[in-house]
Amino acid sequence: MRAPKILVMAGSLRKGSSNARLAALTTKELALAEADVSRISLADYPLPLFDADLMADSGLPRPAIELKDMVAAHQGIFIASPEYSASVSPLLKNAIDWMSRPRERGEANYATFKGRVFALGAAANGSAGGVRGLMALRQILELGCGALTIPEQINVGRAAQAFDEMDNLRDEALAASLKHLVRRLIELASLMPPAKA
Repeated sequence: MRAPKILVMAGSLRKGSSNARLAALTTKELALAEADVSRISLADYPLPLFDADLMADSGLPRPAIELKDMVAAHQGIFIASPEYSASVSPLLKNAIDWMSRPRERGEANYATFKGRVFALGAAANGSAGGVRGLMALRQILELGCGALTIPEQINVGRAAQAFDEMDNLRDEALAASLKHLVRRLIELASLMPPAKA
């Protein structure tokens, strides 16, 4: 069976972001599990604040089209999401809002989120590890966008101390949870239709 294509992204652009570290570690674990994995930065897809009037006047911005195409080219998506005020980062929410819009006539809203499986993780300095932000992200993806989002997730608490000098998780149980999440994402992504080229 051909390895599923998995995309990894972080919802943070902050220098030294714990969520970027989690995204990098997840990318490594996916590669070790023999997934066909890609990792992107949302910095490479600069988007204006979502504005329906702007979209009506000018259509989707080029970076939104490129981001939609990147997501559509994968069967599974892992998002490492920071927690901002018990919710998701404005950066990530804005990207989701732009991706939810049709690219061309005849495309349904939220088409980007269909036919692929999403997995979630968060790293935060609090002991809960960003769980409130993931609850909000799960609601956006599942209820708002109709995305298939697996119940397993990874929450890295006390993130400033959670990674060792090689950017692996210090806690063995947490590292095992990440490996389980990776296996589950690969398993379910392999059941999705082949990704668009």
